[in-house]
Amino acid sequence: MSEGKKMTSSRRHHLKSLILQIAANWLEQEAADIAAAKEAYMAENCPAPNLSGDQAALMEICKKLAQAADKIDEERYDAEAKVAKSDKEIAELKLKVVELAGVKKPALKKVRMSADAMLQALLGGKHKVTMDLRANLKQVKKEVKEEATEAVGDWRKNIEDKADRKKMFETS
Repeated sequence: MSEGKKMTSSRRHHLKSLILQIAANWLEQEAADIAAAKEAYMAENCPAPNLSGDQAALMEICKKLAQAADKIDEERYDAEAKVAKSDKEIAELKLKVVELAGVKKPALKKVRMSADAMLQALLGGKHKVTMDLRANLKQVKKEVKEEATEAVGDWRKNIEDKADRKKMFETS
């Protein structure tokens, strides 16, 4: 068939019905295989009871069956207890893994906030604090410049003083 042609609806319907028939046959075969496997297992592990004999023999068989059922119930209970214990350990280990891995913190967002807003957030809404930090910064800058010129003069003066001291020790 060329790529341009479409399948007719009757052809499509016929193919679907064939696929469904094959699937139904597979399901029947699978069910038959499961039944055969179940019968083989029962024949191997559970032989048919011998019901011939008197009442005492039948009572003995019933007692053996009851004992076997009790033993199986105990094993089932033990297995359930082990499973419950394992489930509890798994849950505890999962909690430990979460604790060791730590909780992933979301990325912090950059927020522009004024100094007044920061102080209000830190001190709480009750306290009203207003500060003009920019004015203080300008004053600090001016003072730093004045100190720098004085420091240069002091530095040169200190060197000259040290040179004079050296000369005093050398001449002695």
